[in-house]
Amino acid sequence: MTSKQNATQAGEKGGTRRLAEKVSEQIEKDIIDAGWRVGSVLGSETELIERYGVSRAVFREAVRLVEHQQMAAMRRGPGGGLVVTEPDPGVVRNAARVYLRHAEVSRQQLMEARTALEVAGIALAAENLTESGIVRLKEALESERELIERGFTRGHARNLHRVIAELAGNPAITLFVEVLAQLDQDIVQREWDAEDSGGEHRDAARESHEAHEAIVAALVAGDAPLGQHRMRRHLQAIAALLRPEA
Repeated sequence: MTSKQNATQAGEKGGTRRLAEKVSEQIEKDIIDAGWRVGSVLGSETELIERYGVSRAVFREAVRLVEHQQMAAMRRGPGGGLVVTEPDPGVVRNAARVYLRHAEVSRQQLMEARTALEVAGIALAAENLTESGIVRLKEALESERELIERGFTRGHARNLHRVIAELAGNPAITLFVEVLAQLDQDIVQREWDAEDSGGEHRDAARESHEAHEAIVAALVAGDAPLGQHRMRRHLQAIAALLRPEA
């Protein structure tokens, strides 16, 4: 194949990709405009090719994009078609973690973002707290206590932060608190794994649990400012567990 043919083919592929991206954006808009009804069928392949006025190749590339974004999936057979799906927040969280690692976010930047989100979450959680929310907080504390007593120092602390974020009633806070808390835990655990300080780690886990108890007590009492103060102090203690950045 000549250089000219190669260039022509590359241009055609690039054009197909750009057109497929536009079609995928239109599919996303149609899904949102229809109320994101999970399980509903947008149409068959033939119907949608006609609706969007593109070739089969372009349409299938657009479907690949919306499937990757977990907006919809093509179902074959009778009654099939492009079916609206529910995005998996875990995929979004993992993608965000990978991006932040690639962007080489510093510990200070990580802690600044986490503190801003979690302190805001405390205020909202206190405002929205119900009896069932109090039960969830106490269950999270009890589960955490049991894990620490069994010697677990990894993964126990994130659950309470997630519960508080969920009680805030803001999906954006919930998503990003989970992303940042996991990144924070990864950094702490990586440093702990490189050391031989099991006793110190157990002490740190117990201190973290005590801080969580104090935060929950403030929330249950309806004292948002105290809860925010205790959350800031707790996050500062987490930051202190890490070696200074070079």
